[in-house]
Amino acid sequence: MNKWATLGLILLLSACKSISISTDKPLKEMPPDFEAYADTTNIANLSWREYFGDTTLVRLIEQAITDNPDLSIAQQRIEMARADVTFTKGMLLPVVDAAGFAGQARTAEFSVNWAGNEGGQFLSGDPLRPAYTDYFIGLQSSWEADVWGKLKNRKKAALSRFYASSEGKNWVVSNLVADMALTYYELLSLDENLEIIRETIALQENALEVVRAQKEAGKANKLAVEQFETQLLSLKGLEKETLQEIAVVEYRLNLLMGHYPKAIQRNSFAFEDSVALSVLPGVSSQLLVNRPDIRQAELDLMATKADVKAARAAFYPSLGITAGFGYNAFKPQFLFRSPESIAYNVFGDLTAPLFNRSAIKAEFNFNKANQVEAFYNYQKTLLEAYSEVSLEIRNIRNLQERYELKSNEVDVLTSSIETSSDLFKTGRASYLEVLITQQNTLQSRLELIDVREQLYYSKVKLYKALGGGWR
Repeated sequence: MNKWATLGLILLLSACKSISISTDKPLKEMPPDFEAYADTTNIANLSWREYFGDTTLVRLIEQAITDNPDLSIAQQRIEMARADVTFTKGMLLPVVDAAGFAGQARTAEFSVNWAGNEGGQFLSGDPLRPAYTDYFIGLQSSWEADVWGKLKNRKKAALSRFYASSEGKNWVVSNLVADMALTYYELLSLDENLEIIRETIALQENALEVVRAQKEAGKANKLAVEQFETQLLSLKGLEKETLQEIAVVEYRLNLLMGHYPKAIQRNSFAFEDSVALSVLPGVSSQLLVNRPDIRQAELDLMATKADVKAARAAFYPSLGITAGFGYNAFKPQFLFRSPESIAYNVFGDLTAPLFNRSAIKAEFNFNKANQVEAFYNYQKTLLEAYSEVSLEIRNIRNLQERYELKSNEVDVLTSSIETSSDLFKTGRASYLEVLITQQNTLQSRLELIDVREQLYYSKVKLYKALGGGWR
């Protein structure tokens, strides 16, 4: 082996020196259970149709899953990721192209290429001339041998991202189902508010007639009448405000369903006076299976690991093979003569980066940093998922206690309306006491609906936090 071959071999081996790709970091372990719940029974395993039960809500969610624009966009991301997988698979296979050319050229007679050709002739007897034509038709192929797994790791990365995009779509579905349920319960809550306000308006109108009659009888003054009229006007203004809020919520529901604004059908009986919630969160490890965002983050992490391995392989020599086969002749009438016009070639090339590898290093360092970012994103997703479940469990406990207390308060205040009215008619209570009692009762009843709405919200949020809603 001469000295130049030895030098080339040394340089080739220097390109293969080890490149560190260790970016693994310790992952914080989740607590084994939620708030002392160790039972593996998990409400997230229920389908959303079974979990919500309300046939009207189920029908609305089905329409949203069919027509929601965000979900359609997520589906196209899956198709893009699928195309990328097909592309990376194709890179592992040889490329074969049909090729053909026709051209004319002249070789300089004082050039090295013409030297020795003067007086020569083709196999057909035609003389060689400096100006000539050339024709070719056949196949050309190229293939990069994936010696170091660069192409294989690119395919792994693309496949992981394809599965991640599928999980991303599942997460969009889960969020869509939750948003539909939350908005639907908000609409039912506003309907309840409107009904209570109208009932209070009816009571206030009756009370106004009473105080007017008392004024005529000299038992009340003009100020009392004006106070009752003012409260009645305030209630009617609140009614109009609530109607506008209902219109806004209906608009949001239509938007989620991909529809233009229209009235939303709902089941008012679904918003019953009491809300019984079964808190069955299972164990924390089930989040890894049930939550699409966690699986998506994990698959993104796997994709970045494959990216790093592919980037490392760029430091190593690459082996390429090119080949061609076809018919080549200087005249068209000789093009398909066999075997005289048959031409073929096979070449192998081995290249390795030696100097000025900054671009390769930059890409490698970029992929390493991207992998670390994906790791932290995965860890953050786990932390957020566990925290969301724990928070909703505590929230449900507190809301259930608040609901019981508020229900008792409403019962007492509702009874006090009749008491204050009777006392007012007999002159043993002032009109201010009647007004205050009605205001307090209305406020308390609206607050009870708000607590009930929050309980429904927690029901939905816990289901989503556990990974339910996409099945």
